[in-house]
Amino acid sequence: MWRLFREFLAFLREEKKWWMLPLVLMLLLLAVLVLFSSSPVLAPFMYPFM
Repeated sequence: MWRLFREFLAFLREEKKWWMLPLVLMLLLLAVLVLFSSSPVLAPFMYPFM
């Protein structure tokens, strides 16, 4: 996992594609939100934000 992260950062540094970093972070945040929203235990805490 960390190897992939370091390789991605090296790619961003070499290719000067820093605009991809916010995109990837938002996609990861969305994935975490989908995973947590599928859990019925956490659902009541998410309703005020939707």
